[in-house]
Amino acid sequence: MGSIGLEITDGVAVLTVDAPDVRNALTPVMGRELADACDTVDADRSVGAAVVRGANGTFCSGADRRTWNPGADQAEDGAFRDTGAVYGAFRRVGTLAVPTIAAVRGAAVGAGINLMLATDLRVVARDARLLAGFLRIGLHPGGGFFTIANRTAGREATAAMGLFGEEIDGTRAAEIGLAWRAVADEDVDDTALALAAVPAKDPDLAREAARSFRTETGPPGLPWDAAVEFERATQMWSQRRRGTQ
Repeated sequence: MGSIGLEITDGVAVLTVDAPDVRNALTPVMGRELADACDTVDADRSVGAAVVRGANGTFCSGADRRTWNPGADQAEDGAFRDTGAVYGAFRRVGTLAVPTIAAVRGAAVGAGINLMLATDLRVVARDARLLAGFLRIGLHPGGGFFTIANRTAGREATAAMGLFGEEIDGTRAAEIGLAWRAVADEDVDDTALALAAVPAKDPDLAREAARSFRTETGPPGLPWDAAVEFERATQMWSQRRRGTQ
């Protein structure tokens, strides 16, 4: 039913969604494994960045509908907890202590696009397929899609994808700010790892910078004057430690 891989090399953690039979669709079990892997990353102070990717050339095709029972009471305790395990995995990726990058090849659909949007930065293949897809299968968007898409690409793109079912490729994603860079499919992982290597050189500073970045940019973001004071103490810490390294 799939698994979550974790490899740590030179201060970069690579989290891999691996369910080849269903193009890396997520199950509740995998959601819990992903949250546990994030706990492992946070506990390892040698890690300064994380890359989230999918195995076998695709990112994540959504939730694994083989585990669904559409006629069941979705408020029943077990069903509610299972859905929460998938949603909680996105949120846990979004609260990793280190800067995070999604390396997106193939497709990111439904839950997959939420997982992509949970990270701080995205590198996508030019020919990647990015699709919210909830309404196409008769579902209201979940996992906080409207919030995390809006904070990245804005209201117009969020409406197009979330309300009108628009699909975009990686090139378009970079054009509208949904991704930082669109590259050839074979270059996605290497590009993401090269970006991650920069903060990974100084894990303590990377963790402080990630905390400040998310607090200041939100949602909701901080006003400029508050951001100046919020950053000040941590910047003073970083200045002082430079003299001791």
